[in-house]
Amino acid sequence: MKMDDGELERAILALPLEEPPAGLRASILLATAYRPAPVFSLWDLAGIGAAGAVAIWLVALLVLGGGSLFVHTLELIGSFASRFFSNATTLAWLAAGGATAIWLSLFTGPQTMGLLSYRSRRRTSR
Repeated sequence: MKMDDGELERAILALPLEEPPAGLRASILLATAYRPAPVFSLWDLAGIGAAGAVAIWLVALLVLGGGSLFVHTLELIGSFASRFFSNATTLAWLAAGGATAIWLSLFTGPQTMGLLSYRSRRRTSR
């Protein structure tokens, strides 16, 4: 059986279709476009996780070795940080990266805030 476009379109339109459930469109929009913003962003969760990991590490240091191991570890971290930040090349690259980040944020502005506020607005015109 061969059909041209007109016959095929009429056959498709003649098919009996069910009505979608009541509120289907609204439930899809609530689950996608109008969903509430999460309580914590990814950066918040990463910061909380890092702070928790450091706290557990400090408690473990105090419990396992007492004060001397804790002080020795802090001293080792301090000496490493001072050697790392006393290198002129490292400081130059950190300054270049920071200046680039500030320069880009001044010219482009915060992009995510505009998108989030647009996304979270509810449209009442539909």
